[in-house]
Amino acid sequence: MAAILALDVGGTKIAAGLVEPDGSLTYVATLPTRADQGTEVVWAVVAELLENALERAGGRVAAVGIGSAGPIDVNAGTVSPVNIAGWRGFALRDRVAAAVPGVPVRLGGDGVCMALGEYRHGAGRGTRSMLGMVVSTGVGGGLVVDGAPLHGRTGNAGHVGHVIVDPDGERCRCGGRGCVETIASGPAMVRWALANGWTPEASSADAKALAAAADAGDPVALRAFRRGTDALAVMITSVAAVCDLDLVVIGGGVAKSGALLFDPLRTALAERAGLDFLVGLQVVPAELGGDAGLVGAAVLATLV
Repeated sequence: MAAILALDVGGTKIAAGLVEPDGSLTYVATLPTRADQGTEVVWAVVAELLENALERAGGRVAAVGIGSAGPIDVNAGTVSPVNIAGWRGFALRDRVAAAVPGVPVRLGGDGVCMALGEYRHGAGRGTRSMLGMVVSTGVGGGLVVDGAPLHGRTGNAGHVGHVIVDPDGERCRCGGRGCVETIASGPAMVRWALANGWTPEASSADAKALAAAADAGDPVALRAFRRGTDALAVMITSVAAVCDLDLVVIGGGVAKSGALLFDPLRTALAERAGLDFLVGLQVVPAELGGDAGLVGAAVLATLV
């Protein structure tokens, strides 16, 4: 059986891979998105990745799955990623279909693809309903409910980073106020820590440095992580109450801090989850790492 060609489109990099039915990747390539260089320059990056992947596959693939940063419109096949200014209503699905003729092409949000990858081949195996999350420079997510990806009306369901957890909080880049992303993303935690007296030992003040400081016992860094995990707990409890989840899987750069994130998060969830069906909700690290989006896009391409 021919492999599935998968694309994972983000504002910083774009990846292409060949995915076997068991979820294994036989080929992966990434290129910088070049998001600030215009519509066709970004498309040229995608076209180069497609051409190279097809050559590697001997010109034969079973289908193409695309996971893209959003917003997207699955009905129109268009994408308008926040971090790719030149792509507004860009007809990505049709452009890919023209470049890879004769095979089905399916488009989904990157959060949904991450969740599908973990659900089918990663930490979510054996569950029925789960939330997949990425906590990194932003907070993204996707939902699998009753064994099927939840796309919503336009394909943007699962944008859990924009669940409001503080109605009077900081203005978010989405235009809202008090979204969980404004508190729990890596840059948001760093901003808060710097404003509250954290002095990084190194010249770079990023989430990795903040995690190292928290590991070393810095009180402000620890408070920044606890503030972030409290916000995540509020959001997760709310989403779980709506969707009756079995599991939450978290990946991304901030999640690599391990117990620093997961221990206080599990404590905060235990304090907030009062309903019987929420008690004991499992929160676990992702297993597929940066490959989850590609694996999930391949899964998406196989769904009827």
